[in-house]
This record gives sequence, structure tokens and C-alpha cells, in this order.
Amino acid sequence: MGQEKRVITIQQAGSFGKDEANFPGANILLKKDNIRVKLFHQGALIESDKSFFYSKKNAFKAEGEVIFTQGDSIRMTSAYMEYDGETGKAKAWGDVFLEQPDMTLETDTLFLDRFDDLAYYETPGTIVDSASVLKSNRGRYYMKEKKYRFLSNVRINNPEYQVTSSQLDYFTESNKAYLYGPTKIIGEDYDIYCEKGFYDTQNQRGYFNRNAEILYNNKIINGDSLYFENSRNYAAATQKVEITDTINNSIIRGNYAEIFKEKDSAIITKRAVAINIIENDSLYIHADTLVGTGPSEARILRGYYGVKILKRDLRGKSDSLYLDETIGRIELLKRPLSRKEEQVLSNDDKNRRNPVMWFNESQMSGEVIYMKTDFATKKLDSLFIFGNAFIIEKDSLSDNGYNQIVGTELYGDFLDGALNELDVIKNTQVLYYLYSDTGELVGIDKTICSALNITFKENEIEDISFYVSPEGDVFPDKELDPNLRKLEGFLWREEERPKTLEDLFKKD
Repeated sequence: MGQEKRVITIQQAGSFGKDEANFPGANILLKKDNIRVKLFHQGALIESDKSFFYSKKNAFKAEGEVIFTQGDSIRMTSAYMEYDGETGKAKAWGDVFLEQPDMTLETDTLFLDRFDDLAYYETPGTIVDSASVLKSNRGRYYMKEKKYRFLSNVRINNPEYQVTSSQLDYFTESNKAYLYGPTKIIGEDYDIYCEKGFYDTQNQRGYFNRNAEILYNNKIINGDSLYFENSRNYAAATQKVEITDTINNSIIRGNYAEIFKEKDSAIITKRAVAINIIENDSLYIHADTLVGTGPSEARILRGYYGVKILKRDLRGKSDSLYLDETIGRIELLKRPLSRKEEQVLSNDDKNRRNPVMWFNESQMSGEVIYMKTDFATKKLDSLFIFGNAFIIEKDSLSDNGYNQIVGTELYGDFLDGALNELDVIKNTQVLYYLYSDTGELVGIDKTICSALNITFKENEIEDISFYVSPEGDVFPDKELDPNLRKLEGFLWREEERPKTLEDLFKKD
């Protein structure tokens, strides 16, 4: 019975003949008038103008406007067709056009395996479904799964996006594509590249990895794994994430990021670090969480929890950070103390919460630190410290001596990117080691005044000038008690100073 089901049957023909000399073993079936040749095999009907039917082989060759139909699921037309009833395999060639309810396929030559529900082509083919036009040089169609596997120079043309890939699996019912090999997706306002991924062509969303990259809102997003959803204007990235602002020439890295295009914002965490160019040098900013907001021409970066900054001649640390890239303003801020912390913490503990910066050998701290860069030159321009502004510099000649200046406010400027001059005002105190021209210690200067001016040379204190009735004295080294050699609030925080890029990520 199973063998009988596989036998090809003749339903009709206009005429019947044989030509053993040229077509041995073939029954030659021809069209006559309006009667076309019709052959039937296991639910499939094949119409043609001429067929060479080999009954012993259970096979045939058809030509002339060949039409292959299988119920209402498949209709295929071609110029020629060969069919083997034993294997259920067919070859159609010459302007092949295959139709299904939800798609069409055009190619020059198509191979069909009915028993395995497989069709494939080795010549350029074009698929048209309800949403897109898909083209490739080679392809396979798994009919039960309604899945295409496109190979070699794959292209999807959609009014809203274009896809090119070296290999792509496409499900016609769900409009989902699985991407293999170098792939580009170009949308109205986004470009995506990956070497492996998934893309929902109907909803324009997907996952991408292997050298994945998204060009989105003037930003290049890289990561081991990327997620993209066009309708939500949203993208996310995990592991080895890098976001490059192509306008501001800045980079943010981390191991997890979320990007919200509509709000012009991005959140980066897990070893997050931002890289900005100042004075042709990289300024690294690390925080537990970095948040970038605003368009590229008015970008603001915020850092929360454990902020550390690193530059060749500058280091810094604070609870949080605010950077306005438009005007080049950097703010180092501390988290407000709770009511309980105000009561139980010592003054030293409170001061240790203050932001701190190091300019080469000078340590500066205060309740708030502002820096300003010149927008045109990208060089540091000015410095402001408010609330307990404290400058400490290790004395280079003594073993345990520290030059110290403290006041309420500090204002400074830079020349060619280096500290040039500082003014410290309100409740100003100074402790300074004085040396003769021969390098001998003259004494230790302790002075109180309303304001003072400091000049720097190569980021180290060169000269101090006092204003408004300074009061103080120079004490010989042996006469000044060691306990009096540190001003109130003194904290030498050298152990907190980041020295390498890896130090930015060390927990204190």
C-alpha cells in the first residue's frame, strides 16, 4: 500500500505517444487544444504542455508553463521541471515562481524535497512577504517551519530599514530573523552591525553580539551583547561596553549600559569610566554609576558614588561629580551628611568626606570643588573651592614636614594647563617651611590673615603673599611643638590618591 501511494498517476493528457529511439522508456504526453497534461502524486498536481513520463522509474520531465500545486499551500510555476516519485524530489528551472499564502519566491532554479518539506536554490533568489523584500544568492526553505535560510549576499529591503548579511535564518510567519556572520541593519536613524544576533523585522528590535555596534543618536555603542528596540527609542549593552560621542569626542566605558534616545540620556555602571580630552590628554572619570544627559551639543555627565578622576598631572576623588561639557565645568561634590552623621562623626571624619584633588604634589580639598576648562582650547582655565579650602604639600626637604594653607574659599587660574596663581580668602591660616638660599631650614612660618596669594611653578608652591594685616611668626624648628605643626583639619590623604587606571576601580 505504501508503494502504491508513491506511484505517479496520469490524470489527463491531450495526446499520448512514444519515441524509443530518442526517449527510451518514456510515455510522451502532450497538450492538445485546451487539454493540458496533468500528473498527480501524493497530493501534488503538476500541469504542463509536455511531459516525458517514465512509469518504471516513477519519474517524469515536464516543460512548457509548468504549474506545480500542493493543496492551497504551494503553487509553483517554471519553464521546466524534473520529478522523482520515489524520493519526492524535484528540480524546477526557468523563471521559477513559488507562491504561498504569506510569501512568494523567485529564482532561476529551485530544488524541492517534498518528503522533507525542503526547497533550496543555488541561484540568486528574491522573497517577498507582507513586510519586506529579501534577496540572496543561495537559500533553503523549510516548509513545515516556514523558515528560510539565506546564504551569501543576503539583503532585506523594507521601507523602514535595510539588512545585509552573509547568512540569515528568517521565519515568514513571525518575521523574525537570526543573523550569522557580518551583518548590517540600517534604519531611519540607526545603524547596527553584528556577527551574530536576532532581529524582529516587524517590530525592529533585537539582540546582537560578536563585535556588535550600534550607531545611534550621534553615538557609537559597542558591547559583547547589545539589545535594541526602535519603538521605545531604547538600547542596552552588557560586558565591555563603550559609548563614543562622535561630536564631543568623549568615551564612556563599563559593563552595563542603558540608552534612552528620546530623553537623550544614558546610564552606565559596573566599572564605569568616562574619557574626555583636556589639553590633548585623557581625563578619566570613574564612578559606580555614570549618567549622561542632553544632546551632544549640550551634554551633561553625572557620576554617583565613589568618583575618582585621573589625568597625567591631576587626580581627584569625591562622592559625586557634575560635568557640563558645553561650558567645560567640572564639579566635585560630597554627599550631604545625615543628621546622625552630623552628631557622631569627628571633624576629621567629616573632612575626609570632602572632595579632594592632587595637582602634582599639591593636595587640595574642600566641601565643593569646581574646575573650568576653556571650551575652545580644551585646557584647564580656573579652579574654585568653597568651604574649608585646604592645601597641603609635602615639604621636599624635611622628613615629616607639610606646607599647609587653609581658608574658607579658594580661587585659582591655570596657565597652559598648569596651576599659575591661587587666592585664598576668609579665615586664612598658613604653616610654611622657610629655607635659605643654601637650603638650610630657617624656620616654620605660622601666619593668620584675611587673604593670601600663592604663585606656582611647575604645579608646586613658589611664593606666598599675605594681605590685610597678617599676624604670625617664624618659629625655629626645635622650638615648635610637633603637635602644632599641623593646622586644624589637616588630613594627608595620599593613600586615597589614584595613581593608575586600575586604581580607579579599587574600593577604598
